Amino acid sequence: MSVNFRLRKLAAAVGLAIVSPAVLASGFTIPELNATGIGLSNALVANPEQIGAVPYNPAAMGFHEGHNVSGGAMILFPDLKVSTATGTHESGGDDPVFIPHLQGMFSVNDKLRLGLGVQAPFGLESKWNVGAFPDLSVPIGPLPDGSFLPPGLFHPTHSKLEMIGVVPTVAYRVTENLSLSAGVNYYDARKVLFNTGIVTIRGDGSDWGWNAGAMFNSGDLTIGINYHSEADIGLDGSFTALGTPSIPVDAELNLPSRLQAGIRYAFTDALALEFDWTRTGWSAFDQLTVTAKGSGTVLTNSDNSWEDANAYRLGLSYNLTPKTQLRFGYTYDEPGQQKDRYSPRVPDDNRQLFSIGLGHSFGEGWQVDGGYMYVVWDDNNYRSSTPFNPLTGDANGTSAYNGDYEANVHIFGLSVNKTFL
Repeated sequence: MSVNFRLRKLAAAVGLAIVSPAVLASGFTIPELNATGIGLSNALVANPEQIGAVPYNPAAMGFHEGHNVSGGAMILFPDLKVSTATGTHESGGDDPVFIPHLQGMFSVNDKLRLGLGVQAPFGLESKWNVGAFPDLSVPIGPLPDGSFLPPGLFHPTHSKLEMIGVVPTVAYRVTENLSLSAGVNYYDARKVLFNTGIVTIRGDGSDWGWNAGAMFNSGDLTIGINYHSEADIGLDGSFTALGTPSIPVDAELNLPSRLQAGIRYAFTDALALEFDWTRTGWSAFDQLTVTAKGSGTVLTNSDNSWEDANAYRLGLSYNLTPKTQLRFGYTYDEPGQQKDRYSPRVPDDNRQLFSIGLGHSFGEGWQVDGGYMYVVWDDNNYRSSTPFNPLTGDANGTSAYNGDYEANVHIFGLSVNKTFL
């Protein structure tokens, strides 16, 4: 095999390693930002009462008095498996995931509020042992020169993304009923790791976006809206393959915009119901070009063809006592990934979220929130008649990934809030 041909194949594998995750389809967006959100299935865009609503819509700060701080953590227990011609394979990325969160608010005066949040809005991890997808676990060839590519070259073995979002915001209470907010989003992709059977790519990067929100509260009826812009993270990465020296590469990771709108109605002093709609702009993740650092040589240009997706959320709260609130939630969430570009790095499909939570005030400004959520994906019996072509190096949407996929996640969260009047 010629050196140039081998390098083209390795470049294609690198492109596959970066692109296949379609980094951050709905299945790898993390809309759960705290324990309050878990209990209400993230239906908090139009909630003027709870401190836990601020990360979902910072305009809520306009209706809060004094100063406050909230911190806590969530723990996720994922379960992902696929059944192919070689049997049933569990994803090795099923280890528990620990996600801390922090939010604070400072009241400058009766109208102006300053806020700062630290969140984990996106993330993923999946692992597949070589052999889970048999078409990608054997030598590929013969190639035009009679040689074979080694087994596992295009097999998606490990995908991981760790990201932190820092969100400073300002809210201003324009009138008694109306609060507006604006801020910036700083995204730090701390660890990007996407491997194939014999290719490893690592990278990191950061970028800024912006957000704006509004909340109108007439008493019983509250309407809220919040928007987060797209962000384009420039990744500095490297790859190694087949024992070759590490090669530096550049790529751009496109994070989608998020538009959230909600309406909440308090039927009584104790009972309230909120409906939220979220539109995630996955169409921003369309093309991804990977280039060699310095020279700018294009190693691969890949088509992802994701589409914008919707989520529909319901959150019900009931005050058992003046100090204790019971919460329930439900969400129906659509995927951004389309079947003709399907990848097991993101074995996504329509998913449903069921949740329950509890909030209790202990007095003197202290409140504790707890929540549990069960997330289940529709069973995906993926079948494609498009054969995998090793000359293109892209297995997305082909028969190489045929299988029966199952996925669910258990999420537990705890938050502690303190208000200083």
